[in-house]
Amino acid sequence: MTPSRIVVASQNADKVREVEALVALHVPRVECVLGLTWPEIDETEPTLEGNALLKARSVAAYTGLPALADDTGLEVDALDGGPGVRTARFAGERATYGENVALLLAKLEGLTDRRASFHTVAALVIPGGEESVAEGTLVGRIATTPRGSEGFGYDAVFEASGRTLAELGADEKNRVSHRARALKALIASVWGP
Repeated sequence: MTPSRIVVASQNADKVREVEALVALHVPRVECVLGLTWPEIDETEPTLEGNALLKARSVAAYTGLPALADDTGLEVDALDGGPGVRTARFAGERATYGENVALLLAKLEGLTDRRASFHTVAALVIPGGEESVAEGTLVGRIATTPRGSEGFGYDAVFEASGRTLAELGADEKNRVSHRARALKALIASVWGP
């Protein structure tokens, strides 16, 4: 079954906007249903895939609609692959974007090895039916100071090809980002190229 309506299983307005733009870009015939609410979902799984599926399953069951969720981890070589699955909660359960970035920069202060990658797992769950999962990765490095005004989260410090994600416009980011790669792969597997 290829759904014509989905709900983006996230309470993060920035992520919802980005996912909606990517869905509109790759499968414009699919409607993203807006304005729905559901109880908060604790991301308790130890892996990105587990959390993506947890969110998609919960929202699909609650809304009765196919649900698209993702979980993203920032994996920094000098932090032994951390913060990984704890990326959004790196500086604490209710940490702001700024607090997470500040902690990351503090932990990397003075280090020359700033290699990092963003890894996204996207999941689509159809109520009572199929589950699909796809992954996307973007390799880069952590800048020493934030640059750019676009994006959200760690975008101002994640550098790929010499520019941070926050220095890219939304259209360019939606062609090259980890989330774009994961969603493009998921969309291709569910709706076709």
